[in-house]
Amino acid sequence: MKYENDDFHILTVNPGSTSTKIGIFNNEKPVFVKKIVHDADTLSGFSGIAGQYEYRKNAIVEELESANFSLSDIDIIMARGGLLKPVISGVYEINDRMLEELSTGLRGEHASNLGGLIAADLARRTAGGRAYIVDPVVVDEMQDVAKVAGHPEFKRVPIFHALNQKAIARKHAAAINRDYECINLIIAHIGGGVSIGAHCRGKVIDVNNALYGDGPLSPERSGSLPAKQVVDICFGGKYGKDEIEKMLVGEGGFMAYFGTSNYPEVQRRAENGDEQCRLIRDAMAYQTAKYIGSMAAVLKGDVDAILITGGVANDVYICNYISKMVEFIAPVTVYPNEDELSALAHNGLMLLKGIIRANRYE
Repeated sequence: MKYENDDFHILTVNPGSTSTKIGIFNNEKPVFVKKIVHDADTLSGFSGIAGQYEYRKNAIVEELESANFSLSDIDIIMARGGLLKPVISGVYEINDRMLEELSTGLRGEHASNLGGLIAADLARRTAGGRAYIVDPVVVDEMQDVAKVAGHPEFKRVPIFHALNQKAIARKHAAAINRDYECINLIIAHIGGGVSIGAHCRGKVIDVNNALYGDGPLSPERSGSLPAKQVVDICFGGKYGKDEIEKMLVGEGGFMAYFGTSNYPEVQRRAENGDEQCRLIRDAMAYQTAKYIGSMAAVLKGDVDAILITGGVANDVYICNYISKMVEFIAPVTVYPNEDELSALAHNGLMLLKGIIRANRYE
């Protein structure tokens, strides 16, 4: 494949629950972007997330080959980061310790775990042989007071769409000619899960755990549930531990109510008069707006903008619903979808040019 010039060639990898997004960038210019959709029945046949690794890796290789791209031309691979120990925001070189934790699911299972595994393998075939992750879902910049849960046996921990939230924050800051480190933002990423972060001058000082039972309901997750009722169902004898965990993640939210996590389908049904779909869709928007309000309190009302992003941000109705509830706090701007592939490429280019250095995962 011929490139426009002889600059850096960057491969980006972003695994999601039912798809893998990849991109090849010539410096920061995308020359190939593809969303590889995986069959849900095929994925369910694997043992855990790590079991999907070879399948998804091979799908990426096939897509690149069919588009006449060679891995030997790639200088660096940048991937979405998964469930690791809490880390500061930034770029991390993929090392053996990281790979072991991701492959064993030591700190939990999530599709983002596959990013590092796939990138490390593919990097062996590239010109540069270098692979990194950027802003994994466990970025921890929360202030201490936000981590207190109410009982010493419990602690609030951040698991959120850190890569996209950081990327959208910087994109918005550039659009208004401000530095990210000089403004306060509330960012709601609405996708398979919903994460809402309070960005205070470049740091996410509070955010909900969008994976494990905290925050609004979403297409795949139940969000915060009434604690007493959770205790009762845990000891009621009807459900086992695995089943209850699936209620929280994977089979909660829209999936529990409608048997599907396909947002466009639920959206269509709601718009065609299905009252239950309308109610639960509204409830997701309502809960998201309520959490945005709580983050305004975290920032003491000093909010420069509220940003709505993620795949569900393509739904004008949802964005309008949320905006009407929170626009008294600050102006609302919508950034549909996510900017994660571009964010990965940007960080890769800065690494290659020596502008930034990678952190070591220890």
